[in-house]
Amino acid sequence: MTSSIDVIGLTSDILVWQGLVLTFISFAVGLLGGFVGLALGTMRLPSLLLMGVAAPTAGGTNILVSSLSSLTGAIRHLREGRVNKRIVLVMGVPAFVGAFIGGFSSDAVPEELLIFLAGLLVGWQGIEFLILVANRRRSNAGGGHLFGSDLEGSPGLFSRNRMAAEGGIGLGVGLLGGAVGLILGSIRLPALIRILRVDPRIAAGSNLFIGFIMGSLGWIGHVARGQVDYALLIPMGAAAMVGSYYGAKLTGRVRLDTLITVMGGVLVVVGALLVWQAFR
Repeated sequence: MTSSIDVIGLTSDILVWQGLVLTFISFAVGLLGGFVGLALGTMRLPSLLLMGVAAPTAGGTNILVSSLSSLTGAIRHLREGRVNKRIVLVMGVPAFVGAFIGGFSSDAVPEELLIFLAGLLVGWQGIEFLILVANRRRSNAGGGHLFGSDLEGSPGLFSRNRMAAEGGIGLGVGLLGGAVGLILGSIRLPALIRILRVDPRIAAGSNLFIGFIMGSLGWIGHVARGQVDYALLIPMGAAAMVGSYYGAKLTGRVRLDTLITVMGGVLVVVGALLVWQAFR
């Protein structure tokens, strides 16, 4: 347990016990992420840093794990009909373009400020989700009335103005994510639910699918610069993929209120972690 990780000839500076802890965390984060439709690399990254992985390598390894995790979760959501192709086009394509541009303009604005603002936005969205569910329960509301409309099974409202707003948000989130090196699905997810009025289960599946593509584009630079711990990537990636797949399976089996409550709690935690990372 005091020796370093050695996987199929690939070695790491991380000790075996640290690798086991990180693998378990990766599985747990993958399970939660698949459930709520987020890659949740923001929750995985601090654990890598706390275990002593250098920041550039931690970022490269984390975004690869996030991409692998999003892949299996997205496949499950796609098989169960929770990926809306129109959402992927309306919000995903502008996000991909924004991420590409943001990656080249990362020096224009201080990274700490961008991460801090993203953390505040994500945290506030989570708090709003929790307040909405709490108010609904206190009023003993029946059915699926949430966010002012019945979202249970809602295919979404795709008017021209709503799609334009969603595309603009996708572009903005892509720019921000590309600049700071994060997928930022935690900002896209609430926007999908609130603007397009789509069932949160469909929003979760579509958002995870977008996150997979963004993550796949994002790790290219890290691989080219050798900022990946492959010996650590293998167990963490495998654990995250398994967790995400089974987490996505749970999405269609819980009440809408429960899903929204978990989403809200996760967003609050992710927001706090982003703010912590900004000050760090």
